[in-house]
Amino acid sequence: MKNHNLDLYADLHGVPQEERKERFSRMLEMTDMARFTERPAGKLSGGMKQKLGLACTLVRSPDLLLLDEPSVGVDPLSRRDLWKIVQQLVEDEKLSVIISTAYMDEAERCAQVFVMNNGKLLAEGPPADLQSQAKGLTFTAAPPDRMPARELQARLIDAPDLIVDAVPRGGNVSFIRQKNANEAQIAELLHDAPFEPRGEELEDAFMMMLRQHEQESGATAPKPATAVDTEEPRQRNGDKPVIVVRDLVRKFGDFNAVASTSFDVAQGEIFGLLGPNGAGKTTTFRMLCGLLPATSGHLEVAGLNLRNARAEARGRIGYVSQKFALYGNLSVLQNLEFFGGAYGLRGKALRSRIAASLKQFDLDPAAQSGILPAGYKQRLAMATGLLHEPDILFLDEPTSGIDPLARRAFWRTITSLAKGGVTIIITTHFMEEAEYCDRIAIQDAGEMLALGTPREVRTQAGDAGTDMNNAFIAIVEQGRAARDRKHAA
Repeated sequence: MKNHNLDLYADLHGVPQEERKERFSRMLEMTDMARFTERPAGKLSGGMKQKLGLACTLVRSPDLLLLDEPSVGVDPLSRRDLWKIVQQLVEDEKLSVIISTAYMDEAERCAQVFVMNNGKLLAEGPPADLQSQAKGLTFTAAPPDRMPARELQARLIDAPDLIVDAVPRGGNVSFIRQKNANEAQIAELLHDAPFEPRGEELEDAFMMMLRQHEQESGATAPKPATAVDTEEPRQRNGDKPVIVVRDLVRKFGDFNAVASTSFDVAQGEIFGLLGPNGAGKTTTFRMLCGLLPATSGHLEVAGLNLRNARAEARGRIGYVSQKFALYGNLSVLQNLEFFGGAYGLRGKALRSRIAASLKQFDLDPAAQSGILPAGYKQRLAMATGLLHEPDILFLDEPTSGIDPLARRAFWRTITSLAKGGVTIIITTHFMEEAEYCDRIAIQDAGEMLALGTPREVRTQAGDAGTDMNNAFIAIVEQGRAARDRKHAA
């Protein structure tokens, strides 16, 4: 970097040379980027790039700072650091900030919140005033023994006449009942799952407003696709794991991107691969997909050793990338035909799978792919990834940048796919989404810091494990502190 980016923005904004040294030093200290000044900006992690972008914007002292979803694709630690910087600027320089965000915990930090959907302003006011709209309607339900929280959540979210919204949280399910639903109806819906009131939050009011606007405008959010409607559940392969990782190592020169990682994934399991930006999870992900060879170790996917059968293994997996990677100038049907052919489907088999996918994901075959709404682009990406009926589906931050309604529909689809026997491997920076997983792994600096069920990981975090976001931050900080002590010894 060598301050080249900071100098460029200082030149663009006409910052005098005599002011730059002090200003650059302050920005680098505030963003904790001083130790990376020799690294090219293109080789920084996602969180570091966001902080560099903020530093470049602040090489002068603006009166107003506009932040357009600055934390999309950024891990919780970097997100926390970004907000510390913004808060410090507000306090020290009396800076005014306007921010757009999909994170309700970020919106709660704001003095005023404006809720928009499809270009229309739905509500405005202080967060406390807005969240009061959900007063008396919010509850927590505890799943019966051995029932994953996501299954209870699916039961609730599939009853829109009674339930506004439901999400797994802390091993339980947080939900909002409709105003005209009574507690007797809720108890019948929950069967033997106990439930109790909880305090309302801004996210509750936000989801209520989105659902109400959806009904009033006649628009509908993307419906969840259900795997069981279009295919028979896969035959179970007993207790044999479908992914086996043993002592996996990947080096880039002298740099250890992944260091001696080991885990198994069972058929039909939803396995979350989590970590801060630059932690090595993307490298692990690419090796699991057969896109990158391992330096050493054993890696087996769908019963195939990736050291000598990578091409064959790729035919057994589906992949959905973080960014829309299909052909935007082609129609939905043309994309499905192209990718179906790439997967080896021909003739009647291809036509049958395309027809099933169009129905399953509620897609218009004539629509141009590049101008679809974000939620439907994601559904098309899912349809192409599942067209050849893979045993394993890899999802790389698939909900980044899509709205909450589409995220709910997406996870309902994933739950259905897993129930049908598809194994899901997913990376995400939305820590609440880790609660949908059967097990999660947390990596940092190429090392495995935690591996287990969401409940086990929260327990490992100790007092900080009240929710997955806090548990993630605590485990990563504990791991970094242990490495610092080891290096100091």
